[in-house]
Amino acid sequence: MKAKDNIEEIILNNLKELDDFEPTDGHFERFQEKLNKQHSKKRKITFSVVWKVAAAIVFVLLAVNQANIYFSSDNNNSLFGGNKNSDISLASVSPEYQEVEFYYTNAIDVGLKQWNNLLADGYISEEEQNLLDSELSEFEERFKSLQADLSANPNDERVINAMLQYYQTKLGIINMIVNKLEESKEHKIKSHENI
Repeated sequence: MKAKDNIEEIILNNLKELDDFEPTDGHFERFQEKLNKQHSKKRKITFSVVWKVAAAIVFVLLAVNQANIYFSSDNNNSLFGGNKNSDISLASVSPEYQEVEFYYTNAIDVGLKQWNNLLADGYISEEEQNLLDSELSEFEERFKSLQADLSANPNDERVINAMLQYYQTKLGIINMIVNKLEESKEHKIKSHENI
């Protein structure tokens, strides 16, 4: 009840000022000024707002695409189109990489043909053939993994360099084995001639 008594006391002490029905001088000018300020504060579209909206839209599109890739059974259903992993290669990245890939695949094919010739001539045992087959299957598994990486990141220099290194390593191993077998073949031919 003290609060009620306190309010009554304030009213009674300021009764003269409260009975004045006219607002103080300059009230209407201040009121008009406030109205003008509110009227002039219309929403302005700034570049920062536009950039934020654009970034949000891009983020949503990328999130939808990644969800689509994640939940799809294969990678052909992405919003921006996709390639099957078996179709992706360095040739799909650029024409320069296509030439490099063509060189390596042809050189590897030549090395494998030499291997098959040595196998047909009887210079390669069944155990050596099985060893090469297992090595080539490991190379194929690695190649499929690299294709998947390249499909996911077609412009990533690390993946491209890994593909190039894959071709170099495969070619180097095949050439090294074939050269050693050729040397062994020549050594056997020379030793038979000397007998």
